[in-house]
Amino acid sequence: MKPAARLDSLPVYFFAALAARLKALQAQGLDVIRLDMGSPDGPPAPFIIEALAKSAADLGHHSYAGYLGTPALRKALVNYYADRFGVALNLADEILPLIGSKEGIANVALAWLDPGDLALVPDPGYPTYRMGAYMAGAGVYDMPLLEENGFLVDLAAIPTDVARRARLMWLNYPNNPTGAIAPLSYFEQAVDFCRRYDILLCHDVPYADVCYDGYRAPSLLSIPGAKDVAIEFNSLSKSHNMAGWRVGMVAGNKIAIQALLQIKSNVDTGIFWPIQDAAAAALSGDQGWVAERNAEYQRRRDLLYDVLVNNLGLRVARPTAGLYLWPHVPAGYTSAQFVEKLLLETGISLTAGNEFGPHGEGYVRVSLGQTTPRVVEAAARLRKFKL
Repeated sequence: MKPAARLDSLPVYFFAALAARLKALQAQGLDVIRLDMGSPDGPPAPFIIEALAKSAADLGHHSYAGYLGTPALRKALVNYYADRFGVALNLADEILPLIGSKEGIANVALAWLDPGDLALVPDPGYPTYRMGAYMAGAGVYDMPLLEENGFLVDLAAIPTDVARRARLMWLNYPNNPTGAIAPLSYFEQAVDFCRRYDILLCHDVPYADVCYDGYRAPSLLSIPGAKDVAIEFNSLSKSHNMAGWRVGMVAGNKIAIQALLQIKSNVDTGIFWPIQDAAAAALSGDQGWVAERNAEYQRRRDLLYDVLVNNLGLRVARPTAGLYLWPHVPAGYTSAQFVEKLLLETGISLTAGNEFGPHGEGYVRVSLGQTTPRVVEAAARLRKFKL
């Protein structure tokens, strides 16, 4: 009995292995505060849960809901893009619900990449960008995210022969793990680059509605002509505290969306109907609670920023979007060494930057997705921590 050879290039997902390690340490009596995962700590707004319950009580809502999504959800997604970003989408073929954006991110590689093709992937970056390409038998070219460039991909640094071979490019702003944001002028450059080389531009934007200090993240699809070469993945996981519900979307280029739908229709059978109804309610209802939630994240951001800079002396930017701080590790430590020391001596679990790619070495990711009392406790422990 031998698994497929493709598993040789697919490690066990890091956070699955980390959860097992932390569980063992907790069994030994260590009080672990998880600042490693980017999962919202609170539930969705009550009206979203009520919409789920109401729909689930309808005995006709337990059959297959269809591959394209319910008309109500599709309309809510189109309205969301129009109201939030000023982007007009064709209801028939420029929007598709996903079972969480992660499955769409993995499946688009199967829809667009053949063995031997090349995907351009940010480093550091969300691991599924890379793993999707590997599962499709494609190669990966790492695009370094460097601090001196504001963690923006240097498009001019991509060799011409690489660009000509590439079939797909990933961008992600607001960025995980660095917290960087991109101006519209940068998105214009990316659209022009991908049009020049006939590359499908995939933009992952799950943190667009997790913003601070008055910042509002844009959609890449707001660039004129973007839909000619681009699709955008989004999710209600971070925006509406619905991570476990598994509901997201992809919007933009209709050829790419049809290709993704063809893969999905052979792999899954759509999203549970009541979850679609709840997602439509989440997008259509009062968004005031999202602003309140973001204000709470901002308080956690400021608390952790203060202790990282003023108590530990680490160099870190104060992000205006996303769930993460991305500090440098202290001199004399690798990312993994610093994370291990902090975990064993304080019980605070962070993510080593190199888990997101080789260019993440020298950094750690600190998540805001923990309850405020536990963040306060983490800050207190960090103030006592000695390097």
